[in-house]
Amino acid sequence: MIKITNKLGLGCVTFGREIGKEASFRLLDYAYSKGINSFDTAAVYGDGSSERIIGQWMVERAISSDSISIATKILPPYDPLHIRITVEQCLRRLGIESIDILYLHRWDEKVTNEQTWSELTDLVSEGKIKELGVSNFNAMQLADTVNLIEKLEGVNLSYIQNNHNLAVSDLNDNMRGICRKNNLKIITYSPLGAGFLTGKHLNGVQKDSRFAVIPAHQDIYFNADSQRRLKRLMEVAADTGYSPEYLALAWATHQKDIDLVLIGGRSTDHIKQAIEASKFYSAEIFDELEKT
Repeated sequence: MIKITNKLGLGCVTFGREIGKEASFRLLDYAYSKGINSFDTAAVYGDGSSERIIGQWMVERAISSDSISIATKILPPYDPLHIRITVEQCLRRLGIESIDILYLHRWDEKVTNEQTWSELTDLVSEGKIKELGVSNFNAMQLADTVNLIEKLEGVNLSYIQNNHNLAVSDLNDNMRGICRKNNLKIITYSPLGAGFLTGKHLNGVQKDSRFAVIPAHQDIYFNADSQRRLKRLMEVAADTGYSPEYLALAWATHQKDIDLVLIGGRSTDHIKQAIEASKFYSAEIFDELEKT
C-alpha cells in the first residue's frame, strides 16, 4: 500500500510547462511542509520536464522516495515494448527505482490486450512499478478493463484518476459502483476546472491561462452546461460571501468515495487556498451549489 498521508495530493502538470524549476520547487517545498506527500505527474507533462523537476527536487532537498508517493502516467501505444521503454524513461527522469503508481493516461484499444497487462505485471514483479491505475476512462471502458483483469492471473488494478469538479465530472454512479465492487481507489483532479470555476474567464479566455496554453481544454468547459454551473457557483458565492474558488475547492474535497484530490497551480498561494478550503464543510451550501 502506498504511503499517502493526506487527502490532498499535488498535481504537477504546470511544472516545466507553465512554471519553471524555481517556482516548481516552491510549490513542492510548501506542499511537503504542509503534510502533502503524494505527487502526481506524467511523461507528457512538459515533454518530461515535470518528472525531471520532481527528480531534481528530491535530490536537492534530500527527500527519500520512501517518504513520498510518486505517480506518473504513460500514453499509448500500450504495446509491451513501448510500455517498457516509456517506464524506463520515467524512472530515469524521476531518478527513482520504483514508481509508486503508474497510470495508463487514457483509453486505447490495446488496454483490452492481455499482452499489455502481462507486461505491466512483469514490471510490477521486477519492482519498477508498485501499483497500477487508469486515467480518463469512462464507466464502460473501466468495466471492460476490470472484466479482462479478472481473467488474468497476478494482475491487480488499484486506482482510477478522473476529472471531477462542479462544472465537469468524469465520474458517475455507475463508475463509483464499479470502483466499490472492485476496491478501486478514486483519485480526482482539476477541482477548479483549470481555473474555469474561479470566474476569471467570464469575459473571455485570459492570456497565459491554462485555456490559452492548451486551447483544446476550452471545448470541455466553455459550453452551456458548464456555464450554467458556473453561474450557480457565482450566485452562491455572492450569497455566502465566500469566493467561488474557495467554495469549488471545498466542495471537491468533500465528495463521497473520493480517496485523493489533486490540487495544483503556479504559486504557493494556490496550494494554501486549497488546503484552507479543504477544512470547510457545509452540507447546506454544497446542496445549493448542486442546484442547477
